[in-house]
Amino acid sequence: MAKTQKKIAAPIGRYIDPLTDFGFKKIFGSEPNKDLLIAFLNELFKGRKVIRDLVYNQQENSAPAKHYRKTIFDLTCTGADGETFIIEMQRADQKFFTDRAIFYTASKLYEQAPKGKKDWNFELQEVYFIGLMDFNFDSTPQDKYLHRVRLAEEETGHTFYNKLGFIFLELPNFNLEENEIKTDLEGWMYVLRNMWKLNKIPVILDKKVFQKLFQIAEVANLKKEEYMLYEKDLLDKWTEYSVLKTAEEKGIEKGKEKFVKNLLSNTNFGIAKIASLADVTEDFVRKVKKGLKK
Repeated sequence: MAKTQKKIAAPIGRYIDPLTDFGFKKIFGSEPNKDLLIAFLNELFKGRKVIRDLVYNQQENSAPAKHYRKTIFDLTCTGADGETFIIEMQRADQKFFTDRAIFYTASKLYEQAPKGKKDWNFELQEVYFIGLMDFNFDSTPQDKYLHRVRLAEEETGHTFYNKLGFIFLELPNFNLEENEIKTDLEGWMYVLRNMWKLNKIPVILDKKVFQKLFQIAEVANLKKEEYMLYEKDLLDKWTEYSVLKTAEEKGIEKGKEKFVKNLLSNTNFGIAKIASLADVTEDFVRKVKKGLKK
């Protein structure tokens, strides 16, 4: 008799996980909650830009050429001064993530060309890309989680063009504890990383904007349909993590197997020494050795 596959239950806490598609859109992607997104963006821009209001745009965007697929954004908004904000949440590492950020901003710049108008002086509105990353760039120091990128003159560092900017947040690199939070930006980072496992609002975040955030994010306040969507998204996230972790572990094991094979074939080291050098068990070395004999 075939065994019935056991249904996996998604781990659901008191508050929703902002790094699920549902959680991200619930917190930042609706008109009644746009004050949360405005507050978050103003902390990111750190006075370089003050955002007074936002209008949410359709997430489908026409590509620069007909044969390209249309690009789909997580979130796009237009500011009170006509500037465009593209906010992307990326959970898994993607080889060309920065290329995609460039492409997205380029498509928004291209869209500004007036249709059917002969005279245009090429004046552009500002375009900004904000990437929330649940993974790391390859060469980032472990304690750096915020990147503000602009077009600058190479020798002097002076801004060459101030209408195009990128902000990348490497969430895995943010490791401050609750009692170490000193700024609202650090508060936002802490929420993004830890909200799903919190049972109450941290004392340091007992401010109006965060009070609203936690109220919206409380699972008990979700409608039945919302709860079902969130549960599915959460399960998808954990399944995705499990698949990636398994692939990573298999890759590590394969690399260690190759290392052990080289040591067995090219040295006179004993089982114990090889196991120590490769950081594996002696049984693992014996298994590889047995495979070589075959």
